[in-house]
Amino acid sequence: MSSTLAGPLTDHCFTSVAHSGIPNGKSITIAGVPTYISAPQTPATSGVETVILYFSDIFGPFYINAQLVQDYYASQGLTVVGIDYFFGDPVHLHLDNPEFDRSTWRAKSLEQARASVPKWVDGVKEMFGTNVNYCSIGICFGAPYAFGVAATDMLSCAAVAHPTSLTEELLRASKVPLLFSCAETDTAFPASFRRQVEDILVEKKATYYFQIFSGVSHGFATRANPEVETERWAKEECHRAMVQWFKRFSSSK
Repeated sequence: MSSTLAGPLTDHCFTSVAHSGIPNGKSITIAGVPTYISAPQTPATSGVETVILYFSDIFGPFYINAQLVQDYYASQGLTVVGIDYFFGDPVHLHLDNPEFDRSTWRAKSLEQARASVPKWVDGVKEMFGTNVNYCSIGICFGAPYAFGVAATDMLSCAAVAHPTSLTEELLRASKVPLLFSCAETDTAFPASFRRQVEDILVEKKATYYFQIFSGVSHGFATRANPEVETERWAKEECHRAMVQWFKRFSSSK
């Protein structure tokens, strides 16, 4: 049985501060799955496009915070596609309902993701072709799916922020360089799990990078409070680092 390296969803996963801005991307459908796409204004200078597969937290890729994050990657020259494995039913539509059943919603969402992610990934490859650098990012709920693609020959590298539901089997199966963006306070991915992950990566002689932010909690990468300087800086630095990670390994492919 594969050991747990990041736990299930926690209370932090269900909280957010909505950000403000005007999204630049649009909604498309890939393999029958709703998808947010945000693309650079100008073509890649190398002539080879880099496409980021964005696996969101439980607020989904169409949540304003997630849209703005994906748009940031596009502003840095990367094309981003974000899968909506919630099919228009993200968690924030229910948070004001005192009778909301988290466990039922989670079970339904997990089944939807299980069924839709493989065909969506194939659809992304069909849409963009082979002369492309692919990378993946997994936020919270999305981390296992980013790792799933990292176990194939599709990606140049992958990155995750405050992961949940990570197993040793998924970690060991990864074939690509990995970036972990971590919070000081995280009951799903505490320091003890983080150190186990590092030990396994060292054992594998993997290429990896950890960034650990003090003063923030699980969820900061997309749901930080922008009015709190520590949280805002951690969120922004997380994504700046991921952009450079993606560009580093895309350029060397």
